[in-house]
Amino acid sequence: MPPGKYGMQEEWEKEEAGDQGIMMDFLLPTGIFLKFPVSRNDTIKTIKKMVWKNAKNEALFLALGDPDAYVFTCINQSAQREELEEESRRISDVRPFMYVLRLVAREGDRVEKLTNAQISLLIGKGLHEFEAQKNHEVNEFRTKMRAFCEEKAMERQLLPWRQWMEYSFPCDLEPCCCPPDGGNNKKTKNTKKIFVNIKFEGSDESFMLQQDLQDLPLSLMRSALKKKATVFRSVRQEPEDYTLQVNGRWDFIYGDSPLSQYKYIFNCQRNGQNPQLTMVHHSTITKYQEEQGRMCNQVFKNRSLSRPPPLPLKKQNTSSLWSISEPFHIQLLQGSRVNADEGMKLVVQAGLFHGSELLCKVVTSTEVPVSSEPIWDQKLEFDINVSDLPRMSRLCFALYAVIEKTKKPRGTKKKNKKADFPDDKSDLLNPMGTVEKNPNVESAAGLLIRFPNIRPHPLYYPPLDKVTDLEKNGDASTVSKDELSKLKEIMDNKNYTEFFEDEKELLWKLRYEVRDHYPESLSKLLLITKWNKREDVVQTIKLFYSMLFSDGNLLRNWPDLPAIHALELLDYSFPDPAVRSFTIRCLNKLSDRELLQYLIQLVQVLKIGHFLFWHLRSEIHVSSVGLRFGLILEAYCRGNIHHIKLLTKQNEALSKMKTLSDFVKSGSQKMTVEDLKLCIKQESYIEALSDLLSPLNPSIILTEIWDKLEQAIEEFTLSCAGYCVATYVLGIGDRHNDNIMIRETGQDSLALGKSEEEALKNFKVKFNEALRESWKTKVNWMMHSLAKDNRP
Repeated sequence: MPPGKYGMQEEWEKEEAGDQGIMMDFLLPTGIFLKFPVSRNDTIKTIKKMVWKNAKNEALFLALGDPDAYVFTCINQSAQREELEEESRRISDVRPFMYVLRLVAREGDRVEKLTNAQISLLIGKGLHEFEAQKNHEVNEFRTKMRAFCEEKAMERQLLPWRQWMEYSFPCDLEPCCCPPDGGNNKKTKNTKKIFVNIKFEGSDESFMLQQDLQDLPLSLMRSALKKKATVFRSVRQEPEDYTLQVNGRWDFIYGDSPLSQYKYIFNCQRNGQNPQLTMVHHSTITKYQEEQGRMCNQVFKNRSLSRPPPLPLKKQNTSSLWSISEPFHIQLLQGSRVNADEGMKLVVQAGLFHGSELLCKVVTSTEVPVSSEPIWDQKLEFDINVSDLPRMSRLCFALYAVIEKTKKPRGTKKKNKKADFPDDKSDLLNPMGTVEKNPNVESAAGLLIRFPNIRPHPLYYPPLDKVTDLEKNGDASTVSKDELSKLKEIMDNKNYTEFFEDEKELLWKLRYEVRDHYPESLSKLLLITKWNKREDVVQTIKLFYSMLFSDGNLLRNWPDLPAIHALELLDYSFPDPAVRSFTIRCLNKLSDRELLQYLIQLVQVLKIGHFLFWHLRSEIHVSSVGLRFGLILEAYCRGNIHHIKLLTKQNEALSKMKTLSDFVKSGSQKMTVEDLKLCIKQESYIEALSDLLSPLNPSIILTEIWDKLEQAIEEFTLSCAGYCVATYVLGIGDRHNDNIMIRETGQDSLALGKSEEEALKNFKVKFNEALRESWKTKVNWMMHSLAKDNRP
């Protein structure tokens, strides 16, 4: 082991104002060793130039080739060997475990390696971790999704500039096209005008135009071009060659919607402001598109050249899962790394689940003595045939210890003590748990099981065309009025979560009535489906597809559901692929704005894609979902290569802000303020926190916060004024602040004692009498006014 200084993480976190530099070791491919100081703010590219400059005075310098033919490698903080392909990164951001960099010759496709390094850094998980899984499902998903994403990315680059705009920068529209202060009078609404400040790209001159809110963006651009031609005596241009951009934002206004429906103009009109817009020529938009196209072509072209042709598929014998009528069983062999107290017995339970539903009785193994590697070598047979297993069945295990039975003397009182674990051991099974590999492989307990070799060739679940071979209507029969009324009662009761057996049979019998009259109750029908019965599963799958049978009858599919009901079907209780496919079909009809509202439940490139990325990125460290989210993030980055740069910039800014936050927490208040200012002035922080494109609009967020605060203050003021008058009229003298209880919205209530409550009761009686005698009061005041000749 070479001598060195360990625990370099703290050294990299030091932020010295003077930046005296650090001594680094460099290992060259010629066998030469270099050592010289570098700055923490130096980039990898700068350090490489310094290496070449110092290597000129050493032996074997002529053996070195061009600098671009070499790349630095280091051991990172995760103890992984990392190639520093991204040479624009600073050495303080790379943070090698030791102050050592090794220079090696480049191998393979540089563009591919650079892209992989950027994606790994961005998603917080190295792509080599996916390859180390050696999981056929993971590899197949990565291959198919990469091909799919690259194909879609290439199709986008071939779109005309207007259609490309609609994809990359979708318009942010209000659901209603009415002005914010518009009334019910159509004439008033249609003649509403607004002043718009228009400037042209690359010009400092601007024009103030008055435009009807019901006009289209094309009319506004036509007026602006007409104004420009009149003022500057320029050649008239076509408005179709331009689009409108909001000043300071990546927000464009185009299309066939009225101006009042665009969110930016709607907010300006509501706040009494004039919209500030810029006329952008289509050639500028085309440049953005071409820039993205070059980035994509560079990546995809190099990969297509290095990718070998696919191997021809070999025809192999297969068997349908439905052709096997023998019971499902497994062989429980032994355990490993089991930790339990002596004098106890170890037991394993196994259960088959579909979502949260137990498909058959739980199977329990025999009891064996405690040891670190207990041996069972026992066959566990389940009360269900292989042909009845649904496609998304899940096999769950529970390992627990039981106290060995011992003889006790008679007359010993039993202690009434609550158990530390459930009496029903089947509760230990966790069908909601993850199927990911436990990251603590060396310390976690394990079970070794063997699945039976039912057939010598692979088994497959029957496809949809095989499903239609069964009887189309199953147990369809006549329906009585009582059954329909009972069905209506069940459907109208939204609190139904568990059903009795007779209710389950009724729902299943009337499933087509549920489809025709109560389609939003699909989840209830799925919950009562017998997923351990193949015939019922077939009838359920048929509900989602339109099928034409040999007798000419057409079986209609289930109508599409609103998003609020479709999202319910994404619960773990409904894992069937047909149900998931139907749910995605329903959600496909959502607009970008509607999808963004549901994105946090589900977890466009710059608008929806940004939030999708960060919702998943924030949970990447959770071991139960890390692999799944990492694969989705990689697929997103592969399909949006141009978005990687923007997300990387945001990731660097987030990292710097986290470092500043930790720095503030660790220091005292007096030293923190001054040191924090020095840290922010450093070049690395200035670069990371400058020119940051944020998807949030802080002005809008702060405006909403201040609006809520002002509304709360107004509510509190009016409430206090009302209580002052009420307590004065009632004669309540105990009016102090302790009696007022304030809510977050500013509304308050008055805490009254017994005397005040009696006063309120008395006031209520007198007030009712006054209402009943109100006509007498009016007559008396009228006679009084006549007597005074209407004089005060």
